[in-house]
Amino acid sequence: MQILLTNDDGINAKGIQTLCKYLNMIYDISVVAPDSQQSATSHGITLTKPMLVREVEMECGGVKGYEVGGTPADCVKLAIQGGLVPKPDLVVSGINQGQNIGTDVLYSGTVSAAIEASLQGVPAIAVSLTSYESQDFDTAAKFVRKLCEFIDEHDMIEDTLLNVNVPPVPADQIKGVRITRLSHVKYKNVFKEIVAETGERYFVQGGEILDDGTDDDDTDFKANANNEITITPIHFDLTNYKIIDLVKSWQIEK
Repeated sequence: MQILLTNDDGINAKGIQTLCKYLNMIYDISVVAPDSQQSATSHGITLTKPMLVREVEMECGGVKGYEVGGTPADCVKLAIQGGLVPKPDLVVSGINQGQNIGTDVLYSGTVSAAIEASLQGVPAIAVSLTSYESQDFDTAAKFVRKLCEFIDEHDMIEDTLLNVNVPPVPADQIKGVRITRLSHVKYKNVFKEIVAETGERYFVQGGEILDDGTDDDDTDFKANANNEITITPIHFDLTNYKIIDLVKSWQIEK
């Protein structure tokens, strides 16, 4: 199986380097990833300027990667449609530094790279370590390798990606794997104002994650907080089918 690795933390991030090390033991690996931090770029693509591409040597040994002056979605587009690397059978995006849970998936460059793969007809995994401090990506990488082996042996729907979140705890403290739905967890946004000497005002955005208010263990938020690895199947059809008939009943005319 040919696997394409990408991310949104940049090609030199420890998460993708660790993932490369573990997957390169079994599979043929290609790496096409941003040349710099691209977190929260969502599904943005670059149309107004050329993207610089450089070949780099990955730390995982014998694997050449390409760093791209663009977004995660750019990287996947370029890899699949631009002939830069062999066409992948599977795209793995990550390992992201920090969770991609609930509404995070709308902003995440990590998840958007996987969505772009599914748009191109290639199955995909987005994987995140739910910590901004921990640098231990081994447990997550080992789990992704196991998941890749399972996908290699079974059929996976092409227009779906698997969004994986791994708790930042030792392997022996992980309580299991749960298939979940997206939670409705939201953030309490905090904006810090900075006033320059010129009088110009700047705002720096931060946030604190809030509980989604449900006791349902089948949400990604609750299960991950319980030290379970979560797998959430996601697809890109945003249609709200439940209200199509309601909107039709309005009989809107031109």
